[in-house]
Amino acid sequence: MSRTRKRRMMNQINVVPYIDVTLVLLVIFMVTAPMTNPGMVELPKVGQALKQSGDPIVVTVQKEGTVTMDGREMERDDMLALIRQKLSESEKPVVVSADKNTPYGEVVSVMDLLKQAQVNQVGLLFQNEK
Repeated sequence: MSRTRKRRMMNQINVVPYIDVTLVLLVIFMVTAPMTNPGMVELPKVGQALKQSGDPIVVTVQKEGTVTMDGREMERDDMLALIRQKLSESEKPVVVSADKNTPYGEVVSVMDLLKQAQVNQVGLLFQNEK
């Protein structure tokens, strides 16, 4: 007489294979992540300049964070007062110029000051590719 045992059904999931696969994928990502090069951002180049109706008011931000306007260095509050005076005479656009080594935050803070002073036309000055 052969005795056959009845197998009971398992009511648990065996997760060991899933853990193994997860660890293998983790090792693969850890090995390949240092090999990937971070993407370089290529900014768009402007082929031709837009025509301006007049000379804009140019605010230059130095890499140290100082602001110059009309060839002289000034405080940001003085700059805003001078820009408001010039804008009351005629509605000119204001452009922010900066060296490529100037921290981005300095340029943005000057643009933010101009926007808070309700200067409507604020832009960035660039040099054309030739």
